[in-house]
Amino acid sequence: MIRKVTSGPIRDKERTKMKLLNAVGSILKKDGFTGLNVSNVAKRAIVNRKLIYEYFGTMENLVKEYLNSRDYWRVGLDQLDEIIERSKHDFGKETAYNLVERQFDALMGNAEMRKIINWGLSEDLQPLKELNKERERLGEELFSKITDDYFKDKDKNLRAIEGILIGGIYYLTLQAKMSGETMCGIDINTERGEEEIKKTLKQIIEWAYS
Repeated sequence: MIRKVTSGPIRDKERTKMKLLNAVGSILKKDGFTGLNVSNVAKRAIVNRKLIYEYFGTMENLVKEYLNSRDYWRVGLDQLDEIIERSKHDFGKETAYNLVERQFDALMGNAEMRKIINWGLSEDLQPLKELNKERERLGEELFSKITDDYFKDKDKNLRAIEGILIGGIYYLTLQAKMSGETMCGIDINTERGEEEIKKTLKQIIEWAYS
């Protein structure tokens, strides 16, 4: 019987890289972006700080890989083609709702994602800019290939509607989870409040397509 290899240079390198990526997330959740530096990350990962430079080149590259590994809204090109094809039957209505619902769920359920959004709003950091540009590129593919033709002669702008909804989701979730405050008397930290927001998001999309 062949023994399973549990260690070795490649496997050990991948383990160490994962420890460093997880350390970035741990620091971000506890201390915010101000706590992210080479010394703190190496200390949290319990590895030599030289390995950050050996495996990632720079601290910025480590942050970039962390962001890419934690971007729950990211889709591959194969997935994008499938989404576009699947969305043609209703001109993207279901996709438009799924997009905002997915973002709402991701931000409600994941402290790291909320920190990343907050980080992006308060820091001028290249990896964050690149992440946002990638999301915009994917969004442009969806708009240009699915919804733009449908809305071109209508008095509603789906791009603007989605932008307002996404911006609202950012603020609602950040406020609810970071301060525990309600918005217009709705507490989205409760199941009922969460359901009300999702129901209204769907109603707005239905209105846009009506």
